[in-house]
Amino acid sequence: MLPPGVLYDERLTAPRPWWLIAALSGVCLGLILFPLGLMPLLGGLVVGTALGAVAVSAYGSARIRVVADSLVAGEARVPVSALGEAHVLDEEEARAWRTHRADPRAYMLLRGYVPTALRVEVTDPGDPTPYLYLSTRRPRALADALEAARR
Repeated sequence: MLPPGVLYDERLTAPRPWWLIAALSGVCLGLILFPLGLMPLLGGLVVGTALGAVAVSAYGSARIRVVADSLVAGEARVPVSALGEAHVLDEEEARAWRTHRADPRAYMLLRGYVPTALRVEVTDPGDPTPYLYLSTRRPRALADALEAARR
């Protein structure tokens, strides 16, 4: 259930295997410190795991929200009135738009572990950004929320 005024809300959380990698980074740091004794080994295990978990959590904390009359994507906040047509991208199209079809001026909230995306044209003449590329697990729902916010 979404709070009042929020038409869409998605957190681009990191996949589960990344958390295993965070734990393994702690094991690696513990093994590196093993020659120094048991306490450095335990300290390295705790510190390495904590640092890995913080990194995974921070990278997976990106959000996409449609709130009242704005699209909030990561650090960007764009009024819906400055947005044009939204294009739902399947896996193949999303790969093309984040590689060889990408415009260097575009704003990209890109997460490689999310296969689908939404490309939203920017119609504001004062903004040099041609479009927003947003990795999302539910591109159709995001496009519908943008259309609802426009009305």
